[in-house]
Amino acid sequence: MSRKCPVTGKGPMFGNNVSHSMRHTRRRWNVNLQWTTITVDGKKKRVRVSTTALRTLRKNAKAKAVVAAPAADAVKTETPVVAPATVAVKAEAPVADKAAK
Repeated sequence: MSRKCPVTGKGPMFGNNVSHSMRHTRRRWNVNLQWTTITVDGKKKRVRVSTTALRTLRKNAKAKAVVAAPAADAVKTETPVVAPATVAVKAEAPVADKAAK
């Protein structure tokens, strides 16, 4: 099983352990993957998702719940999730510097 998030595509990062004597040895930072049940195309599926993706999916589910405003007894106990294809990351544009003088 690969260490890759199916939602965000995050994988392990590689680098060096640097000791006090500045000796370098290779190491690997794995993604924090957690098992969770998500709904994809109306079917429940058990998937390993990174914690950052899980937070984002839960945040989007809460936003949908506020917009829909269902009855209190109709709230699901499982985490409803948007399909991986519909998850989008919004990048903010960098602020332009005032360098003209």
